[in-house]
Amino acid sequence: MTAHKPGDPLTINRLYGRAKGKPLRAGQQALIDTLLPQIAVPEEGPVTAEALFGRTCALHFEIGFGGGEHMAGRADMLPDHGFIGAEPFLNGVAQALVHVDGGRGSDGSATGMPIRNVRIHHGDALEVLARVPDGALSFVYLLHPDPWPKARHAKRRMMNDGPVDLIARKLKPGGEFRFGTDHPVYLRHALMIMRRHADQFEWLAHKPLDFQKRPGGWPETRYEAKARAQGHEVWYFRYRRR
Repeated sequence: MTAHKPGDPLTINRLYGRAKGKPLRAGQQALIDTLLPQIAVPEEGPVTAEALFGRTCALHFEIGFGGGEHMAGRADMLPDHGFIGAEPFLNGVAQALVHVDGGRGSDGSATGMPIRNVRIHHGDALEVLARVPDGALSFVYLLHPDPWPKARHAKRRMMNDGPVDLIARKLKPGGEFRFGTDHPVYLRHALMIMRRHADQFEWLAHKPLDFQKRPGGWPETRYEAKARAQGHEVWYFRYRRR
């Protein structure tokens, strides 16, 4: 287990930020009322492939899926895999349900077919991640998390020792942790944290282009598109569980 310095944030004890934005459209609210209960992660018990999908399969977990573009794209790309997404922002959950209900291909275009291999938790990702058996996940994604750029808010960042330790425990050996950001403060903080966990993760980068260009099989999120439209540089990181 990685050693931590005294005072390092080991866990995130509460969620920060907005839980709800502008009023939902009628169609979105209908999906919250009807589709979400059908595909919601159960509130209790182990979170396993068998419990969620009724079969053994590779499991993916996305922390804070935003509008669900990446999650839906990956799930459509890998129909035999199971995808778990957690998001505290109700409007993001509603948008993800639109993708799941109508189907969105890896290029973002509508397929017209529902995506069956997604389960959603509206709330704290760490609460659900803690219920996943150790070594059960093939992929974990943390894409464009809230940067909390002020130093006094660093403990609020998802990329901290406690969450990274938890991710390491839940990933199987050889499993992959993918992280993306366009915020330079968060980038430096994340690299510092991951260097402290070098005994758990191998950084899959051999040259700058490996983290400057979005890898294949990594669907673009709306946050990434917005960042690029604003002229921001975007960085992509892949780490293999040792």
